[in-house]
Amino acid sequence: MPYDVFLSHSHVDKSYADAICHCLERAGVRCWVAPRDIRPSEDWAEAIINGMDQCRILLLIFSSSSNNSPQVRREVERAVNKGLTILPFRIEAVPPSKSLEYFISTQHWLDAFGRDLDTSLAELLHSVTAALGPREETAVPTQPAFVPVAAPAPTAVVSASGLPLAEQEPLALELARVLGPIARQLVKRAALPGRSRQDVIATVALEIDDDAERKQFLSRCSAQAS
Repeated sequence: MPYDVFLSHSHVDKSYADAICHCLERAGVRCWVAPRDIRPSEDWAEAIINGMDQCRILLLIFSSSSNNSPQVRREVERAVNKGLTILPFRIEAVPPSKSLEYFISTQHWLDAFGRDLDTSLAELLHSVTAALGPREETAVPTQPAFVPVAAPAPTAVVSASGLPLAEQEPLALELARVLGPIARQLVKRAALPGRSRQDVIATVALEIDDDAERKQFLSRCSAQAS
């Protein structure tokens, strides 16, 4: 089932995340929130990426804790790269760090500190539903239709296996120096069948926003091959 909102928060602010999740889901807005929506034994970074892929909004619960959290910064960065709407919900009067300010400086902030929480949640629900827009109604067919199954069209033959794991791991370690633990999942997704090592490197390098860091990553990967 797809979700609507990805809740990004520090574990210190779990009580706020729980209150927001309850408020939104009671109104029919589907939320993805860790650790609730991470299955036992599921890779954490992979679960984060999969959760974002199903959402349209990243709701950032902004506090001094999330402001200093590398994991929250990476979630916001991934959400921006994926084109999600970013909605900051500020529960403390602290200025954003430079790394977060780069991504959310132009966003409209919802301030919840020094106010009644129920009022703030009502405003948040209004902003979320406005950003999501009207829900599409699923058409219900009046009678089942018979659709003949056509034979599959011939496809081009490509390598059945992607980049070997032994070659993925060094790339993931280099990328993790910039993006953190989410790097392994990004490399895994880029290592599709038929892609060479250079193809994978070029793909994951696009995930690095800073030009200098991207060039350093490419340089280190080239040094691995020499």
